[in-house]
Amino acid sequence: MKLKKQVTVCGGAIFCVAVFSLYLMLDRVQHDPARRQSAGNFPRSQISVLQNRIEQLEQLLEENHQIISHIKDSVLELTDTGAISPSGHLPFRSANGSWVLPFDGRPTFLSVKPLDCQFALGRRSQTDLQMLDVYSLLSFDNVDGGVWKQGFEITYEPNEWDDEPLQVFVVPHSHNDPGWIKTFDKYYNDQTQHIFNNLVVKLAEDPRRKFIWSEISFFAKWWESADVHKQEAMRKLILSGQLEIVTGGWVMTDEANAHYSAMIDQLIEGHQWLEKNLGVSPRSGWAVDPFGHSATMPYLLKRANMSSMLIQRVHYSIKKHFAATRSLEFMWRQAWDIESGTDMFCHMMPFYSYDVPHTCGPDPKICCQFDFKRLPGSRVNCPWKVPPRAITDANVAERAGVLLDQYRKKSKLFRSKVLLVPLGDDFRYDKALEWDQQYFNYQKLFDYMNFHPEMHVKAQFATLTDYFNAVYKANGVAPGTRPPDYPVLSGDFFTYADREDHYWSGYYTSRPFYKNLDRVLESHLRGAEILYSLAVAHVRRAGLEGRYPVSDYSLLTDARRNIGLFQHHDAITGTAKEAVVIDYGNRLLRSLVGLKRVIINAAHFLVIKNKDIYRFYQTEPFLETVRNKSLPQRTLIELESTPRYLVLFNPVEQERLCVVTMLVNSARVRVLTEDGQTLPVQLSAQWVSAVEMSGEVYQASFMARLPALGLAVFHLYDSADSPMTLRSDTLLRIPGRGQSIRGLDPLPVRSQTVDAQPFYIQSQSLTLGFSGTTGLLESIRRKDDPQEVRVQIQFLTYGTRPSKDKSGAYLFLPDGNAKPYSQREAPVVRVVEGPLFAEVVAHYQHFQQTVRVHNVPGIDGLSLDITTMVDIRDQNNKELAMRLATDIQSGDTFYTDLNGFQIQPRRYFQKLPLQANFYPMPAMAYIQDSQYRLTLHTAQALGVSSLASGQLEVILDRRLMQDDNRGLGQGLKDNKRTANRFRLLLERRSNSGKPVDSRPVSFPSLLSHMTSTILNHEVLALPVLPKKHGVPPMRTFAPLAGTLPCDFHLLNLRSIQSQVNESPGRKMFSDLSPQLSISGLFRGLDLQLLQPMSLSLMHSQPPLSNDSSINLEPMEISAYKLKLC
Repeated sequence: MKLKKQVTVCGGAIFCVAVFSLYLMLDRVQHDPARRQSAGNFPRSQISVLQNRIEQLEQLLEENHQIISHIKDSVLELTDTGAISPSGHLPFRSANGSWVLPFDGRPTFLSVKPLDCQFALGRRSQTDLQMLDVYSLLSFDNVDGGVWKQGFEITYEPNEWDDEPLQVFVVPHSHNDPGWIKTFDKYYNDQTQHIFNNLVVKLAEDPRRKFIWSEISFFAKWWESADVHKQEAMRKLILSGQLEIVTGGWVMTDEANAHYSAMIDQLIEGHQWLEKNLGVSPRSGWAVDPFGHSATMPYLLKRANMSSMLIQRVHYSIKKHFAATRSLEFMWRQAWDIESGTDMFCHMMPFYSYDVPHTCGPDPKICCQFDFKRLPGSRVNCPWKVPPRAITDANVAERAGVLLDQYRKKSKLFRSKVLLVPLGDDFRYDKALEWDQQYFNYQKLFDYMNFHPEMHVKAQFATLTDYFNAVYKANGVAPGTRPPDYPVLSGDFFTYADREDHYWSGYYTSRPFYKNLDRVLESHLRGAEILYSLAVAHVRRAGLEGRYPVSDYSLLTDARRNIGLFQHHDAITGTAKEAVVIDYGNRLLRSLVGLKRVIINAAHFLVIKNKDIYRFYQTEPFLETVRNKSLPQRTLIELESTPRYLVLFNPVEQERLCVVTMLVNSARVRVLTEDGQTLPVQLSAQWVSAVEMSGEVYQASFMARLPALGLAVFHLYDSADSPMTLRSDTLLRIPGRGQSIRGLDPLPVRSQTVDAQPFYIQSQSLTLGFSGTTGLLESIRRKDDPQEVRVQIQFLTYGTRPSKDKSGAYLFLPDGNAKPYSQREAPVVRVVEGPLFAEVVAHYQHFQQTVRVHNVPGIDGLSLDITTMVDIRDQNNKELAMRLATDIQSGDTFYTDLNGFQIQPRRYFQKLPLQANFYPMPAMAYIQDSQYRLTLHTAQALGVSSLASGQLEVILDRRLMQDDNRGLGQGLKDNKRTANRFRLLLERRSNSGKPVDSRPVSFPSLLSHMTSTILNHEVLALPVLPKKHGVPPMRTFAPLAGTLPCDFHLLNLRSIQSQVNESPGRKMFSDLSPQLSISGLFRGLDLQLLQPMSLSLMHSQPPLSNDSSINLEPMEISAYKLKLC
């Protein structure tokens, strides 16, 4: 089976392609159950070719003694003709009552059986530490460890360093949140700019002084306002090694909720800024504050050419275990890697926090005495009531001895005699006085230690890479290489607890409105990048540079930076103050408006048939954008007897067959394709309440076939003659007889009193059963399966504890198990059926759930589209959860994704509290047994768990009235009405025996990958604005010369600013099959450069010949620079 990969393309006249291979789970995915019309028979010759390939694979597997002994036929019945429409064109109802659509017979995609995949069933990486096993091993008992409360007493022999002195590297740092208690701008104005201004002066005073900096968002803002002398001073400090840029991302990204594409984008934004302005490339990663750590991060840093990384916020019991086994430094390996190609050297800080009291050694009471900002008279003091003392000749010997004792104890937790001691905290070093206090006092201590050989220590200020290089040197290995006997680890570090049973699983859901908005922006940014890059390339080829608004590049830059800013670990997490959240929201909405402008300007040029008549007028946009359905209101298209044109953009790299719904002002709507073919339209009401429909607005849904990454043109009319427009059949199930329901012409409505009997809706692929009383989903039956599978949706609520510690923005501290959601009156339930879709809408007081199934062939018709509109603004200390209850025998195992990049198997542990069993779900979660897999795909990051066999449970929203004592100082009271969007996919598994569910790795199916892609990258609708002199001729824009493999996901096509000529370039990420030829990929454009790059484009390899194919390993991300013209 082809591998799922991802690629990136960049450039100016330069493009870049990065490639990411998401490998596919070997489950039988029976795609495209909608049967073909007789015109669509699949050529027998192609079937035999596929069978030959399978036979070759089978032979290969036998030779290599792989798990699979034989491969069955993987091509489904592609020659089945299915039902024939009696009229040949109109949708009709079949004998069983389901709608059958006329279909043009072209296949939407092939079905592949998973046994083609050697990779997914092959042996997994051999690691010393697998985090699922560590969780099974630990008791999580939280025993009092003495001065190191969450650890143990550390002892040592005084002569241990006689032969090899202890090397101590003290690394001054300042952690600057780009928004938390204050907005990004206010933090910069009040504190961060002063840190930089002092830095350039104070580091220059003594070449022995060192410092590290992480967040490029702040650095770039300072640089833009600094004069040339300050810039030169800063550049000199960096080039001399006194100041090191660590990680170098736009922010220190959250690792739980952030999607890997956004994590990469913010890393590129930071690195491109560094390359352009300073010419430096970061070597080490620094992540002291994200609330738990994902295995995706070491992979991305490795691909960006970094060699080492540091993490801090890890569960205190895991820190204790790793400290006891001296495993705090390890090679972090990806779970699928059978060798060591993904290994990243990682340092885990051992103690509670990254502040000074918790970094010099195990006793915070002593370490606090060496935080010289806290000297008497300061506004900051030591909670342990023993203040620091300035270092003098009189006390230096005693003070150095006390500090060395802590250093030695801390060093006993590591395998080398090289010690890292961070020296900093949030927004430190903003005053010149603190620079003097810390650097002068520590230099006196270092001088004393270094001039007394009997202490057997060498201490100095250092950067992070200074430390890592010393570790490598002490072990006799090259940077980034595994030192002898250091452990290898796979897995992740969720869910984080900093003390007691205080698990940070609340922020997986906090402020879901903004988590959803983030995904909308990411999709719009990707769409804008792709269309802008293609438009500029075609503009250049046509010689029309002077006419096109290349200034739109600044809108892309603005959006990249605002979305990058939102990946910060107090932004997308929902853990900032209300005023700061509003600031983030305003930035995102401003960028959304800018991105829509980029999209419509690019689409305008690309769909105009005759480029010679193309003109751009800032005041007269050619297109408008339809607002996304997760935002308040969609744009209404005013129909007339003359055509209104509609351009649809498909941001996915596969041809797409899908249902598109528009709001129109006439029930007499007629939709034509570009070549004049009338399309079937399903006309539905636009509902203004549970029981009242609008008299002026209608929903018009039609099935569109859209080119990959392309723009298709449709005509909409108000036409008295519209025989292909078919009305939805609507039934309202009403509790009690009191309400009178009437339809509005031409959309009649039937009503009936609720009864307990289940009811059903169906498509050609699926039959869904619903509870007669609740109106919620109860069962799913696939067309190819005689068995009805129980999939019951339930709603529940969690409260918070009555004790002092309560749930807040970070913490989930429930008052016990969830209670069933209940309301006095039964819900109003609306059942809508028609040729293109059927849906059930259940109206409850605090949520409204729509379950829709599309009656189309291919991916769009194989999963349930679920939208849950949640509004809990009248609730106090309540969290609303949606639970899927099934008969799937999943036991205590479930699967969640990490950053939309990979799957992490999870286990429900009874020894842990309920809140510890929740994990982040940025893109999907699933449960499975030997027969079925049920996957919940999500369009926004939320918290998920499986608290019992056969269950999946997701927290939809949380409203909490108090702070949870982690520094925010507020509860979560700014809830908004929020649409949580999902796709629910039930797949049949083909392996008859018990699945191998104990392995530390799992993969989504191909269908699951594609379902996630269409959920997160919706079709964008762009109505053409009416023109006085008529609309010029338009045609479909199909940018790709051929069809890409169905397991190819184009992550981005990103323009970058060229250092040489300031012309925009491009960068593209994608998911590729093993080989891809770039030279003929883009129709009408020639490839002039193909050059492998590091992920963030800072490091290059020799160019390849232009006719080369790109080769990828499974799960690989690679980058290439392209020049297209």
